[in-house]
Amino acid sequence: MASVNSGPGAVRVAEGTVVINADRSPEQRRTIVIVNTGDRPVQIGSHIHLADVNSALEMDREAATGFRLDIPSGTSRRFEPGASREVDIVALGGRGVVPGLQIGRR
Repeated sequence: MASVNSGPGAVRVAEGTVVINADRSPEQRRTIVIVNTGDRPVQIGSHIHLADVNSALEMDREAATGFRLDIPSGTSRRFEPGASREVDIVALGGRGVVPGLQIGRR
């Protein structure tokens, strides 16, 4: 039987733990509650600006301004209708501005 460390598709990783968003300070981290008040599931991607997500998702949008979910890049979180979930969020990098989403909402 072939080893999982060799051959096509082999994955080799170093020992230890990777801390995502390790460069963010405590002031750049928050925990908020998100509730899906809609009748359909909603997914939030790893890098979407939280203040601009689907309006069926109820949250403190002021606290979410300039923040995104604190989850690995390329992943998402799904909120079923009626679901309520406490989530960790982190500040966006750079200027913290994401133009072009939910135009006309503000």
